[in-house]
Amino acid sequence: MRKNMDVPAAIHTYGNGQPWQGYANWPTSPPLSSYATAAPSCPPPGYQCPNKSMQNAPMTVGLVAPPSMGVAAPPLAPPPPTAGHWHQQHQTSWGPPPNHFNGVLYESNPDPAFRSNPQSPQGGSGSQPDTRVLSPSSESRYGLDPQHLPSAVQGIEEDREEWGGKVFLSEPGCPLPPLATTDCTVEDRGNASPRFIRCTTYSFPSEGMTAQQSHLPLGAIVTPFAKLEKGEHPLPVCPGTADKGCVPGCSGCGAYMCPFMTWQDCGQRFFCPFCGKLTEVPWQYYQPTNGQGQRVDSDHKPELSLGSYDVLELHTGQSAGLLLALDVSSVAVKAGQLDLICQQLRSLLSSLSREEGGDQSDLRVGLMTYDSRLHLYDLSPTLSRPHMLIFTDTAELELPLWDGLLVPLKDSRDCIDSLLQQIPQLAAESDEAPSSQELPVQAGLKILEAVGCPGKILVFHSAPLTETTLKHSSSGFFSSSKPKSLFQPTEPCISLSKACASQGCSIHLFLFTQQDVGGSWPGHTPYMTGGGVYSYSRLQTEVDREQLMCDLRRCVGTETAYRAELKFFVSKGLRVSGFYGTFTPGPNSAHISLAALDWRTALAVQFTHCGPLDEKRGVVIQVALSYTSSQGERKTRVHSLTMPCSHHLTDTFRNCQSQTLLSFYCKRMYSAVLERPLQEVREELQTEVTEMLASYRRHCSSTSVSPGQLVLPQFLKALPVYVNSLRKSEVLLPGLHSSVIQRQQLRSQIVSMDIKNTATQFYPLLLPLPVSSEPLGTLSVVQTVRCSALNLNPGGLYLAHCPLSLLLWVGQCVPSQTLLQLFNTACFSLLPSGQVCLPVLENPLSISVRKFIDNLQSQAPYTLKLQVVKQGDTSEEALLHLLVEDKSPNGGASYADFLYHLHVNSLRLLV
Repeated sequence: MRKNMDVPAAIHTYGNGQPWQGYANWPTSPPLSSYATAAPSCPPPGYQCPNKSMQNAPMTVGLVAPPSMGVAAPPLAPPPPTAGHWHQQHQTSWGPPPNHFNGVLYESNPDPAFRSNPQSPQGGSGSQPDTRVLSPSSESRYGLDPQHLPSAVQGIEEDREEWGGKVFLSEPGCPLPPLATTDCTVEDRGNASPRFIRCTTYSFPSEGMTAQQSHLPLGAIVTPFAKLEKGEHPLPVCPGTADKGCVPGCSGCGAYMCPFMTWQDCGQRFFCPFCGKLTEVPWQYYQPTNGQGQRVDSDHKPELSLGSYDVLELHTGQSAGLLLALDVSSVAVKAGQLDLICQQLRSLLSSLSREEGGDQSDLRVGLMTYDSRLHLYDLSPTLSRPHMLIFTDTAELELPLWDGLLVPLKDSRDCIDSLLQQIPQLAAESDEAPSSQELPVQAGLKILEAVGCPGKILVFHSAPLTETTLKHSSSGFFSSSKPKSLFQPTEPCISLSKACASQGCSIHLFLFTQQDVGGSWPGHTPYMTGGGVYSYSRLQTEVDREQLMCDLRRCVGTETAYRAELKFFVSKGLRVSGFYGTFTPGPNSAHISLAALDWRTALAVQFTHCGPLDEKRGVVIQVALSYTSSQGERKTRVHSLTMPCSHHLTDTFRNCQSQTLLSFYCKRMYSAVLERPLQEVREELQTEVTEMLASYRRHCSSTSVSPGQLVLPQFLKALPVYVNSLRKSEVLLPGLHSSVIQRQQLRSQIVSMDIKNTATQFYPLLLPLPVSSEPLGTLSVVQTVRCSALNLNPGGLYLAHCPLSLLLWVGQCVPSQTLLQLFNTACFSLLPSGQVCLPVLENPLSISVRKFIDNLQSQAPYTLKLQVVKQGDTSEEALLHLLVEDKSPNGGASYADFLYHLHVNSLRLLV
């Protein structure tokens, strides 16, 4: 017999800890019969779409229980557990409070460790997998109204209203920066722009004990080459110290000059906030100080007045190279892609010459083909035609010569174009067996080493993938007693990646094979070197051919930094305790290496107290990235930032932002899966957030708060929905249909994303489109709705967008005239589903929607293919993973249920 339980009420609070009376009388858990079947993906045809203005309404409206649910008496907090009970149960268990009915509400999960916890809201022990394509239920198992919970959409919209189109002055003592999802202009006034570096809090605890009590991670997200918006000034380039340009930095720790060095003795020496030592200023760089203690030339030197600048160290004269490697084995020739690939490459190189101003391009290009042998081509302009060098012994590859293997495009453009025309004909009669995709990588690395330049290697592989590296290594998955992870790269991959990092070699692998390779994934080396993996379905469709051309343009045209060395400097009293992302470890904990990086690359760094902080001086952080540009210039990019520190935890929590914490947690947890079990990682994430909220409730609530009230910091109200989405992502919680290959690809792509793309990945944009010819605004103007099936109107069109997906959901009740204007067909059943290109129709609706989609695709870090999803169609399953507020197909809890358990478990920690 089921017993009713009083569910605690929830109350929002702002940064001052004052509870906001809003969530009283939460309804009791609904009868089990109400969950007999999963809720449809959208409301029935007669359903009216909720008023969008409700998203921005003040959250003071009490929840109203559905007619079928009884409302409990005044809400009560769950009774505190006894000491004996507490020792038997993990502190952050998903187990419900006493007197709770363990009903079968969720699909089962294949993970045995997951099934061992029958009370987890991610799945019930007695649940049976449903083979139907069902949408996640938007209902809460506790009867909570999801639409009245804290909204990530509302927080984003409020920030856009405050900062959208305005100028944010990044200077010491400035307020919290706008969210990463808000489009605004940033002006550097001494602090590095938040586009380059954002901290998990902008008020660090001054004591290590205080930091431990907060359970808040102290760290930063660094995007050294973040894109600048229109109206923002590019970073100034200062001459190096060898040219008597930039003022030298600290002689003690090696930190670069920044506005936060304190001048003494009229400018003869300065105090370094990173190591606490005094440095004498060489007489060549001396300038006196003014009455404010600043040098009189501060306004004329970027290193003395700006938070970010570049230093030109030297010019190597070796511009970056581009090596193209084509698979010409019999398998590749029979598949028919070789001719199409060569055509695309010819078009790409021709466009590069035009974009660079004809023969002024400094890009150097090399070409190789491979089957069971390796073919290199001497492209020297002095030769009448290219010479081919054939290597049959590829085990111990040695280059007899390297001159002509990498030549300036401006000198050999016609020669390369002619060779690309001939390669399909030369390979037409080939009967050679395919080789490993790693052969051209090893050959390309030797060419770059011989020439002495960094560069990119583009491998176009059509044959089935092989695992040759595993045959030469004894460190396989089952060869050691050390725990292994499916995400772990092999030792040969790590060795090859380190060699590429030292040379500045970035690998980009283009795959044209559909073979299921099981646990073998070729993406470890590409992603560890700042490259990537691009997969295609044999280029038989126009969508695939367009995607290949877009991928090639992005890959070759993106400005890239090579052979990068990143050093972190922090105030005395702090130390760098960890890096998270894709990199090669350096000689110490504050130094890492990267083969290549661009505007999409972001890293997370964590700090730990090693002593008290001076509240008068605050905290100073500096990132120094030494790199080689595509033009062969060796530069150092410096980002410096200062912020206050405080012994009050209220200040620490008041200066946090959910999106930055989400990005930090994502990078740390996605890095942890390389060595630790998934369930352990999920539990750690849940534990940290639970302890953080409990700490805020204990130390920052200035008034008496009843146990039945949910207390959240002002700018962390959206953190639970972000964390829940991260916790139930495919990487951390695989579903019944999850592929190991897809999860490895997802992890590698997401772990390097910046804050804006990470936030959008875990809380996608759900954008309602007009069903008439009314004009569609820009991305910053279109009103988004919450990611729940409750917000899908059968009579509407919705774009679901995240950095890795772009879906167009079409409801069954969309007017036929709208279908005709957009898809050139008036019948819903005849609409194509899957990856499509919208027809080019000359009507206002079609033009507006296609322009809006093009805008989304241009801003995405990866090439996105539009996928049409029809209501009630099997293709609708792709949308379920993006409705992150609902229960997920892989068994992940809904937002309402996760928030409830987060609240209950945080209360238990206060007992």
